[in-house]
Amino acid sequence: MEPTNDPPAFRLFTEIGIIEQLARNRLERGLPDGLKMAQFGVLNHLVRLGGQWSPARLASAFQVTKGAMTNTLQRLEKRELVLVEADPDDGRAKLVSLTEAGREMRARCVQSVGPLFSELSRELTDQDIAAALPILERLRKYLDSHRP
Repeated sequence: MEPTNDPPAFRLFTEIGIIEQLARNRLERGLPDGLKMAQFGVLNHLVRLGGQWSPARLASAFQVTKGAMTNTLQRLEKRELVLVEADPDDGRAKLVSLTEAGREMRARCVQSVGPLFSELSRELTDQDIAAALPILERLRKYLDSHRP
């Protein structure tokens, strides 16, 4: 690929966008039982952060519409991977929590993409990845704190 005269920040965002598309496709093909990345993302989020989340708060966290999140949650609930129940403090609102089956599915997902990470480790060492993480984490924190 020929280098461009685009500003470095623009090139960084271009690379991140391309990586996101390629990684999403590759990871989704490796997920078990036809699970989609959006569904895995919710399971992973609930494992990492725990607790009960309103659908609106999840939609905000994932920067998707409430309708898109409702669709994802309905699919996860149908598979008994999350529990969606009425908020005891506000009967109109719902709260989402992870079920044990959801926790197990997330673990299966992580295990199922193991071969991809083994393959990747032949190209990028743990040191390469560790060197990239602080910059990516700073960028994520900046973007997260400057949401519209």
